Amino acid sequence: MVSDDLKEVYCSSNGDTWLLEKVATGQLFVIHQPNLPSGGLRSRIPAEEFLKRSQGPERLALLRMLDETNKSELDEASLKAVMRDCPL
Repeated sequence: MVSDDLKEVYCSSNGDTWLLEKVATGQLFVIHQPNLPSGGLRSRIPAEEFLKRSQGPERLALLRMLDETNKSELDEASLKAVMRDCPL
């Protein structure tokens, strides 16, 4: 499935990178790109499963990113409601 959105979540000091992918269905996945000395083979896991398994700083970074995303979506929804209810 082709992603609609891909954002960097966290990059460790050793060069490992975690990315958040949002696919057309709205489902979220975490992609882990290890550094080249570790083999560099990407893995992809549903974000929900990643949050259950991970305990490192990449998990905290993902939680912050999801919280910020939810806040911005809530703000957008609130703004639309205000504009809808505001008489011109």
